[in-house]
Amino acid sequence: MSIANIIHCFPLLAFALFFGSGCVGLPDVTQQIGKTTAAQQQRQIGSSKGLLSSEQSRQIMERLRQSVDPTDILSRHSIVVESVTESPLTKGNKVILLADGEATYAAMFNALEQAQDHINLESYIIEDDEIGRKFADLLLRKQAAGVQVNLSYDSVGSMDTPAAFFQRLRDGGIRVVEFNPINPMKSHGEWRLFHRNHRKMLLADGKVAILGGINISKVYSSSPFKRRKNESLPIHWRDTDVQIEGPAVTELQKLFLDTWQQQQGPALPTRNYFPDVEERGDALVRILSSTPGESNRIPFIMYVSAIVFAERSIYLTSSYFIPDGQLLKALSDAAARGVDVKIILPGTSDSRWPLYAQRHHYAGLLQAGVHIYEHETSLLHAKTAVIDQVWSTVGSTNLDYLSLLHNDEVNAVILNREFAAEMEAMFAGDLADSRQIQRDEWDNRPRLPRIRDWFVNLFIRWL
Repeated sequence: MSIANIIHCFPLLAFALFFGSGCVGLPDVTQQIGKTTAAQQQRQIGSSKGLLSSEQSRQIMERLRQSVDPTDILSRHSIVVESVTESPLTKGNKVILLADGEATYAAMFNALEQAQDHINLESYIIEDDEIGRKFADLLLRKQAAGVQVNLSYDSVGSMDTPAAFFQRLRDGGIRVVEFNPINPMKSHGEWRLFHRNHRKMLLADGKVAILGGINISKVYSSSPFKRRKNESLPIHWRDTDVQIEGPAVTELQKLFLDTWQQQQGPALPTRNYFPDVEERGDALVRILSSTPGESNRIPFIMYVSAIVFAERSIYLTSSYFIPDGQLLKALSDAAARGVDVKIILPGTSDSRWPLYAQRHHYAGLLQAGVHIYEHETSLLHAKTAVIDQVWSTVGSTNLDYLSLLHNDEVNAVILNREFAAEMEAMFAGDLADSRQIQRDEWDNRPRLPRIRDWFVNLFIRWL
């Protein structure tokens, strides 16, 4: 197992062994919900020309509510999220769902080719392989053509990438920053080994953004259809991204530049980082991000409160599922009140330990009426949800302690009936490639796997 995987699987244990430090906790979402009621005023919606009036914002939300069956996720959940973030809900966005590496890389290369002013790229993993070198060559060509390229990579995620790979980019004029270097002597401030930047996002000219779970690596290049015909081929990685055009891109641009400044990256040449952004579609989008040290872990609050207020359906896909008690209770309570709760989880992984830990939670969820599936044809790496046929999220946040407590993450929350329908269709396709876990079968498992799963889960959550 690589050091990156060890850090991913055992962050709390390793932290204790190396530093003897205690563990911070996740916020009490029930308490947060109690502070915000449906009587509170929703914030104004952002647009390409600034904030709309309260009345205009109310009318937009009312039109959306009328397009679907009644659901609290459009009112009470939105108010809870707004109580912990300054990121506005923006209208006028065009959103395109991107399934797997082929579609995402095609969209990314197209955005890079079209860029005329600047490119901002942030990724947890950038590998020195055929895909990484293809990106590097294109970025260097754009830089030579006068487009300013700024690149941020994570020190742990990209630790196997030779320094020469990034030096070549620097030599070509690209601004490069290494997020929270492993070497404490190179640290840009307070050094914390387990503070990683797990975000993956590309921004072109401040007008087009692509974000989700896909890193820059050849593992995302394989096709599931070719794999089915030839089992000797590398396993296909199943992942999801979203392309956004419109006012929400400005919020991602702010996030990139804020992180660059916090990491004391090299001075950026003057460019038009915040152009006038036209409205391109009809989706409402909010950008939610997190970083360690915040009093509220916003993606965690987003997930729990969305599940709490769901009324009809919750379709959740997670590549790492090591939930805390609040998530487990929210999912179980939703199933108990008649919500159709389906979760697709990996059936294979880049590490066995997360699989064992996630399976420890199956018995309680199955008993509560949650439907659990394990994806069989690919290595599942997607982090998505679609709820009540109108609320969707795509991003980098896993439902495990490392992601929810220690990483920098980013998710797009999309309120749009048509996009939700696409998400549900994609979910149905993943279900077809998954095996449902049956309660009676699970209850009759041999004792040894049960003990193993319990122990691994306890080990991972040791603190």
